[in-house]
Amino acid sequence: MPEKVLVIGSGPIVIGQAAEFDYSGTQGCLALKEEGHEVVLVNNNPATIMTDNEIADTVYCEPLTVTSIEAIIKKESPDAVLAGLGGQTALNLAVEMDKHDLFEKYNLTLLGTSIQSIQQGEDRELFRELMDELNQPVPESQVIASVEEALQFTDTFGYPVISRPAYTLGGRGGGITDNQKDLKELIHNGLKASPIGQVIIEKSIAGFKEVEYEIMRDVNGTCISVCNMENFDPVGVHTGDSIVVAPSQTLTDQEYQMLRTAAFNIVAALDVVGGCNVQFALDPYSKEYYVIEVNPRVSRSSALASKATGYPIAKMATKLALGFQLDELKNPLTGTTFASFEPALDYVVVKFPRWPFDKFTGADRKLGTKMKATGEVMAIDRTLEGAFQKAVSSMDQSIPFIPEDELYVHLKKPTDLRYFAIVQLLQQGESVEAIHKETAIDLFFLNIVNNIVEMEEKLESTSLDKKLLQIAKVQGFTDNKIAELQQKTPAEIKKIRSEYGIKPGYKMVDTCAAEFEAATNYVYTTYAGINEIEPLPSNKKALIIGSGPIRIGQGVEFDYSAVKAIQSLRNLGWTTVMINNNPETVSTDYTTADRLYFDPINKEVIESIVEHEDIDLIFTQFGGQTAINIADELDEAGLPLAGVPIDTIAQLEDREQFYDVLNRLEIPHIPGSMCHTMEEALEAASSYEYPLLCRPSYVIGGMGMVKVENEKELKSALEHTDARHYPIVLDQFMTGSESEIDLVADGHDVFIPEIMEHIEPAGVHSGDSMAIFPSTNLSSEVKETMKKYARQLVQKVNYHGLMNIQFLLSGDTVYVLEVNPRASRTVPIISKVSDVSLVELAVKVLVKDPDFSLGNEKQPLIQKAAVKYPLFSSHAMPELDHKLGANMLSTGEGMCLGNTVEEAMAKVFAHLPNPYEDEDVCLIEAVSIVKGKSSDLSFSDWIQTKEAKVYMNDGNSKDDSYKRIQALKSGVTVFTEPTTFNAYIDSLAYDPYQPTPLPGNTKKECV
Repeated sequence: MPEKVLVIGSGPIVIGQAAEFDYSGTQGCLALKEEGHEVVLVNNNPATIMTDNEIADTVYCEPLTVTSIEAIIKKESPDAVLAGLGGQTALNLAVEMDKHDLFEKYNLTLLGTSIQSIQQGEDRELFRELMDELNQPVPESQVIASVEEALQFTDTFGYPVISRPAYTLGGRGGGITDNQKDLKELIHNGLKASPIGQVIIEKSIAGFKEVEYEIMRDVNGTCISVCNMENFDPVGVHTGDSIVVAPSQTLTDQEYQMLRTAAFNIVAALDVVGGCNVQFALDPYSKEYYVIEVNPRVSRSSALASKATGYPIAKMATKLALGFQLDELKNPLTGTTFASFEPALDYVVVKFPRWPFDKFTGADRKLGTKMKATGEVMAIDRTLEGAFQKAVSSMDQSIPFIPEDELYVHLKKPTDLRYFAIVQLLQQGESVEAIHKETAIDLFFLNIVNNIVEMEEKLESTSLDKKLLQIAKVQGFTDNKIAELQQKTPAEIKKIRSEYGIKPGYKMVDTCAAEFEAATNYVYTTYAGINEIEPLPSNKKALIIGSGPIRIGQGVEFDYSAVKAIQSLRNLGWTTVMINNNPETVSTDYTTADRLYFDPINKEVIESIVEHEDIDLIFTQFGGQTAINIADELDEAGLPLAGVPIDTIAQLEDREQFYDVLNRLEIPHIPGSMCHTMEEALEAASSYEYPLLCRPSYVIGGMGMVKVENEKELKSALEHTDARHYPIVLDQFMTGSESEIDLVADGHDVFIPEIMEHIEPAGVHSGDSMAIFPSTNLSSEVKETMKKYARQLVQKVNYHGLMNIQFLLSGDTVYVLEVNPRASRTVPIISKVSDVSLVELAVKVLVKDPDFSLGNEKQPLIQKAAVKYPLFSSHAMPELDHKLGANMLSTGEGMCLGNTVEEAMAKVFAHLPNPYEDEDVCLIEAVSIVKGKSSDLSFSDWIQTKEAKVYMNDGNSKDDSYKRIQALKSGVTVFTEPTTFNAYIDSLAYDPYQPTPLPGNTKKECV
């Protein structure tokens, strides 16, 4: 067995590859350490628990490239590599390492599935040949390497067709088309997206049922099916964009066994060791099926299957990769059964995607084979109606209303609104048969949705007796919804429930449907059946509220903070209870907290958990804006909140109160107003000079924030603002540079590790900015001013816990832009680079730890430089112009470390070519003066060349926007800010290949 293992992570979050690989990778690293192996991790995602120095012995936030990996191998001398837990990124990197003979050169073993098996599963030509050998049916298809070959295929088989590029994630570069014009663009982009320039084009089988099997296989060939899942949406919608139900609900036993056997045969033929996902298309009118694709690795669906069943796929896959057999590994959830037992479910699970169209209102909402969702929620209940309702209420979004003339538009060509369009049509009396005819969604699922609609009608028209209320609760109706339909208040419904003795019960997720003893503390709320769960015994019990689904502006960084809070509380002797509904995260691993409630984050559920568990303190600081936004309701209900009072939060988040505090402290701030109506906003705007920044209150990620140049643009922005986001904040737009501070406060003392400095100027959202930590360009006077303002604010409002403050430096004046009274996006970065856990300090403050004094905390000596950079999922929505501005666009972030800022910056841009070596790789069409060497070709000629890699355009015209979009569609890196582009050009002079581990690793740095 290897002594030292190099684990390759998945890198920054992009659409198609999100927090599920943080969860899987974390499990894998801990499983390796459990077996006594030294773990070296390379993953340049700073927001994750996986890159916390307690997870691996040494952590490198280095570029995920062959050159970078080889430098780490030279330095660390590992014996083996584990790539199966790092998504498509790690899998592709393992194949590239093999091409460069790294395994042979350094005598390395690839743990788990072999390179040959990976290639057979991922290379479309090899996969199709293998399926033919196994007599496994695949759709009529052809592997192509040119647009001409695609056109020849459609001449033979006609339209519609599906394209699937090889070695890509989330359907990147793929899609469905029914015409030649779109096909040419689709294939051109798909060939660019594939690392091997290969696309499979196949006859569309849209309309078939889509079914997935999560398979585990050991080195001896023993196979089990951990979970099978059925998509609500038929084939044609990427499974990441599809509503998914587990276990399958509409398959006959014969169909289930047929597909299960096929999955086993395929996985055996691929010689997979560990986890594998197999996707099928099943004809709803016969037993004919097709194999869609196989992922010979832990996938997005693996995380969902793990949380749906309680079976820790990534942990078991890691141990199988080490050579263990399924029948010799205990299932850690039960503690009694073996990993060779297939999980049994006595409940149903619904996964619902979370899309970014609330931020990207101009995006194409149509769903196809290219994934567009940023995250997902999962719901568990004893009825499918209940699970559907729980899933929708977990989305942290208002239910959309669709204009009547658009309802069938969403049915004919599926969009993110199709489920809600179905509900509205059923409410209007449309038949399930008519909807089935348009959508090919199984009648069983449509009847479930119709049951919900019919119950709504009963609740609206019938007086509430015990039986009706009981059935409504079993079907997942919240007290709020029942109150709305009955024209009562939620408090009245709760009182009626109490009088009828209708209380929520709590059931266990144990992988064995209660057939065996299980030591699990993984539970869910239900009104169907009796309560099975006793409260945890404890004299100090904390409830940590999670952040829900990943979306732009609220990503895995808040899961990091929640998990670190749980760990800190447990270390202080507290019993911890977690509530969250995101299946991708470490916080919803059953081993993280003492008890996990997988449920919607709303007042009704939280209140019932607090009552059941007798919670002493509720923590809202670590779950992003989701947790902060619900704090007001919890406080009104008299629940015990940790940290500052609600009115203190309001002082910092309500613009009028916040500006009043700053004025009293004589701290400069941007001139601005809070406006409660459109009329107020227009009146207030007349007293300022344009441009203005217009944004809704109480949102995250700059959602709805726009820079407006005149009254016409302001009116347009206000007309597109949801009523629930009023009051509107109007601020004068000012030029300058931005910086930010993350701090811990106890009402008097303030701990600030250092200041983070943005590279882009004011006006670019902090989440989309590159940033340097610790800052290098700010004077000591400016830094001291920022720290002084931070102390004044903390002491003025008697603030306790984590706080993020953003500053604008314009001329000689330091302005306070805003304060976030919670954990922020940058807390993980600052904690890891400074080697000080800000969350741990905050927890000690919030629980009033008698052995801790914040004033005694020493300033860290930060010896490394870090550069944080944003990642944009432009491949998923290339029709959008990703010009940077006030509204956050990035889906994730990366980080690189160096001994100097220049070295770290060189790593950030190491994947880009040098235009001084080949000027045709870069085209500059900038309004501003920038550095660098540009191609002499026109844009239309340049974009068609193979050399085209980097495009700089900061213009504001429609033509500029069009060109940027065309560049993104062609897979070109686009810069829209001169400061960012100049940083790239400057970085070319420095060496990016000196691996720099994070400080604070458990193993000393190699010399």
